[in-house]
Amino acid sequence: MKQHGIFVAAVVVALGVAGCKAKPTDEGSAKQPTMAQVPAATPLSAGEIGSIDGTVKFTGKAPAPVKIDMTMDPACGMSAGGDNNMSEQYAVHNGDLANVFIYVKSGPPAAFSMPAGSGPAVVMDQKGCRYTPHVIGLMKGGSVEFRNSDITMHNIHTMPTAPGSASIDISQSPKGESQTKQFNQVETMIPVRCNNHPWMNAFINVSETPFYAVTDADGKFSLKGLPAGEYTLAAVHEKLGEQTMKVTVKALGTADAKFTFAAK
Repeated sequence: MKQHGIFVAAVVVALGVAGCKAKPTDEGSAKQPTMAQVPAATPLSAGEIGSIDGTVKFTGKAPAPVKIDMTMDPACGMSAGGDNNMSEQYAVHNGDLANVFIYVKSGPPAAFSMPAGSGPAVVMDQKGCRYTPHVIGLMKGGSVEFRNSDITMHNIHTMPTAPGSASIDISQSPKGESQTKQFNQVETMIPVRCNNHPWMNAFINVSETPFYAVTDADGKFSLKGLPAGEYTLAAVHEKLGEQTMKVTVKALGTADAKFTFAAK
């Protein structure tokens, strides 16, 4: 299970291409990470918090994966998975939907008073001429460490739409040094592309709170350390859009949340 947002109040834990040529850009909010000056959160006791465990299902026939043709870059062909290079848009297995970003849309004030993220950067690597993981999440103020594990030049090009956010457009040499960028604007499903490898794509999600997750291969997720109260929980998929539901979290309890998507 992928779990990217396990927090207990007062403690901020870790949230949670050949010849690619970068274009000049103002990186703005996606600058190098700095330590944010934030007020301390009011401590909550273990008796004041609860959890949400959930699943995301897909009903009906999922669109067939599309085979990725990487022949334009021989280096990609050498390091990639050959006939197993398939698109990740609809990661459905036995009716379970992976790569869905789960986050808190609204809830008790205590859930939104946590300091901005300051833990270790979330890693997005370029391996086999693909971004991995395909979907990641972090809290606003947190950072992403972009790596290139391939033997070919790659590119990181983000395309945010949130006000005050600016794109990142950087090149990375083969097996070169990683680059870390900070994200300060809340937004879901920010596209990440490579300018010269058109099949490469991924998504970055920036949460207002430390309570978020990405569903695993079994469509499961878990959020821990939530202040007790009423929440609006959201599930967003890169192609299927966003769904919301009301969830009541009780102190020392575990609420259940089930989302179901269908092909559009």
